Amino acid sequence: MIAYVKGSLAYVTEQYAVIDVCGLGMQVQASAATISRLPAKGTEVQLFTYLQLSENAQALHGFLTREEVRLFTLLISVSGIGPKVAAGILGTLSPEQVMIAIMAEDATALSKAPGVGKKTAQRIMLELRDKIKTEDAWASENVTSAQSMALFDKSGSAKQDAMDALLALGYGRAEAMQAVLEIADEGMKAEAIIKSALKKLAR
Repeated sequence: MIAYVKGSLAYVTEQYAVIDVCGLGMQVQASAATISRLPAKGTEVQLFTYLQLSENAQALHGFLTREEVRLFTLLISVSGIGPKVAAGILGTLSPEQVMIAIMAEDATALSKAPGVGKKTAQRIMLELRDKIKTEDAWASENVTSAQSMALFDKSGSAKQDAMDALLALGYGRAEAMQAVLEIADEGMKAEAIIKSALKKLAR
């Protein structure tokens, strides 16, 4: 297994990057989001990778973070989800947004990705919800699965009350959950969380 590719960025296209590794040009498939975040041509770059091997294809998929590789691997484990669709999801949503959408059962958020309809989104949520509940299955730098689950497990808490209020105001479950998780500190009252969340969502 190739864990990562590190070298000079030779050139990029809309679908892949070519990295010069000691004179060998490595073609690495990447999403539009990853390509847009690559440094200038000739700059050293490191992409974490997943090697796809099948009867019809052989490709190296690259990502800027290990979290993206972990989530890519989880997504392609879902029945009917191939590398192209998984890359499209990660090209549309950040790993944190994907995880929150799954935990919040927000099919609309997942459906923003190309090739993902409501039925596909529901299948992703059904097959991955339990897998991302545990910290060893997900290690995000910004939002942990433990934080996500706490929001739902503590019914009646200030966080849950704030989220319920945002939902009542018409915000989606995923965006409401993310706003509350990013803002709420220990001991904050629901009113303060709602006020800060509304300011954040309005930006």
